[in-house]
Amino acid sequence: MLRDDINNAVKDAMKAKDERKLSTLRMVNSTIKNADIAARGEGKPPLSDADLLGVFQKMIKQRQESVELYDKGGRAELAAQEREEIAIISAYLPKQMSDDEMKAAITAAIAETGAAGMKDMGKVIGVLRAKFAGQMDFGKASGMVKAALTG
Repeated sequence: MLRDDINNAVKDAMKAKDERKLSTLRMVNSTIKNADIAARGEGKPPLSDADLLGVFQKMIKQRQESVELYDKGGRAELAAQEREEIAIISAYLPKQMSDDEMKAAITAAIAETGAAGMKDMGKVIGVLRAKFAGQMDFGKASGMVKAALTG
């Protein structure tokens, strides 16, 4: 399980005195606990590994936005820190799909759902999320699905 891997990595980072990795992994643990508490409040069980992958992707996206802002603001040291955190969190995600793999998966999902137009986009994205959580950038995928359904 991802939670066990992260907890073990926290211990390893403590032993290695790797402050950046330790603080990042503690932040990841905190985010997981907060997401579990939010799920419990909605009457849902603790997050599964697939749900955690979505949480990790959201964390990475937040850091990528921060890197952009820090670069524009001339804060290279803060941008570098965010990039290190992205690398640490990314280690827990499965290998990301290439554009060609995404196109093939989208074509298969469109065929599977029988999608005929834009009104079926939600069905296609739902199938993709179920099969490829953590492996696909859904921001990019939604644009590709839209292009496939309109073109």
